[in-house]
Amino acid sequence: MNSEIKIEKIKPDNFDDFLNLVEKLAEYEKLAPPDVKAKERLKKDAFSGDPKYEAYLAKLNEKYVAYLIFFMNYSSFLALPVLYIEDIFVLEKYRKKGIGQLLFNFCVRKAEEKNCGRIEWHVLDWNKLGINFYEKNKAVHLSNWEYYRLDKNRFKDFL
Repeated sequence: MNSEIKIEKIKPDNFDDFLNLVEKLAEYEKLAPPDVKAKERLKKDAFSGDPKYEAYLAKLNEKYVAYLIFFMNYSSFLALPVLYIEDIFVLEKYRKKGIGQLLFNFCVRKAEEKNCGRIEWHVLDWNKLGINFYEKNKAVHLSNWEYYRLDKNRFKDFL
């Protein structure tokens, strides 16, 4: 099946397909999908002169069935860039067909091309399918690190 799957970078003409998959991920994670303004930012941030992220679609038999988003971070201790995977998502009907593996391998190749010191991502603790996938791919769970977030609506507390 992998030879039938094509990976292509998002472009203005497939951007709506990309957004549809982002919405499907939100549904899967039981989260609110991007609103109209967020969709506009996603488009602007993907196609600006200084893109904020890279996104790719996986296409099977002329149907977009998966996507990935990554962007670059930096490690001060390694003094190297870090490829951060924001999303790898495969429509449920197409899981267990090697598509996620193909996208993950694609990220590894991109990290190698960009001379990254590592790849990082987060996975929800209830996503056993994702956890098993990452562990199968020799990823290490960092149990000694806690994940924190400060959302934009709290920035005003510091300004």
